[in-house]
Amino acid sequence: MKHFSHVSTVLLLLSLVLCCKKDSGPEPVRELQKQAPKDDEALVSYLQSHFYNYEDFENDPDNHKIKITIDSISDKNADKISLWDQIDSKTIDLNDKNDNKVSHKMYFLVVKEGVGESPSLVDSTFVTYTGTFLNKNVFDSRELPLWFDLTDVIRGFREFLPELKAGDHTLNNDGTYDLDNYGQGMFFIPSALGYYAQNLLSIPKYSPLVFSVALHKVNPADHDNDGILSINEDPDGDGNPFNDDTDKDRIPNYRDSDDDGDGTLTKKEYDSDGDGILDDNDNDGIPDYLDQDNT
Repeated sequence: MKHFSHVSTVLLLLSLVLCCKKDSGPEPVRELQKQAPKDDEALVSYLQSHFYNYEDFENDPDNHKIKITIDSISDKNADKISLWDQIDSKTIDLNDKNDNKVSHKMYFLVVKEGVGESPSLVDSTFVTYTGTFLNKNVFDSRELPLWFDLTDVIRGFREFLPELKAGDHTLNNDGTYDLDNYGQGMFFIPSALGYYAQNLLSIPKYSPLVFSVALHKVNPADHDNDGILSINEDPDGDGNPFNDDTDKDRIPNYRDSDDDGDGTLTKKEYDSDGDGILDDNDNDGIPDYLDQDNT
């Protein structure tokens, strides 16, 4: 009887544990107001205690094959200049679940500017990159360049790439090409400008991230093929095409082939006579492609 009583007690305890686990449910998403200062504290500590191989770039300024590396300031590296003393920063406002603005600071460093054009927030970019955690473990890396549409990447990536300029390339006799004179830099972002609470196998939730990036080429984008570059589909002029939706159909203008929702494609209303002046047939000061009432 004692044996069966012991087994029953164990099963009862196990049942209670499983019940509690079931009832607890998934961890609620952390509030931005609480997570943002924690991430910033971690980033500042990292930036103050690490340096990048700036001396390599100073000693061989024309060599674009040098890669950015980061190490701790300690022992033989105790006299190195910290990232904190070299970086710039910008503040990005994000809305929480109650639509309150929460400021997030990202830090960045342009190591080499590049010689070509800078991308806009919505262009396509040809890049190589390495992404690491603050413990310097690599979670993603790309040695061969690939095209990134900046409308489809994390916010920190999109905000940093316009700080760089593209490079140039030389075509070899065997059909290959060499990339040179491209922009290189790093950015350091809080989790909310990365993947925040997403369930990813390779990136834990609420991870601040570090990226080193090289920008090789830029392709100005026209996502809806209406003849207007996506960056120029910004009627309110705030530099952000993501928040412009003239016909309120929940499709931003840069992805909407009929911006005003009047049944006529934007490319037919924009400049139909090709004189370089926006069409305004009813002379009401509103271009036809944004005017549902044009005649």
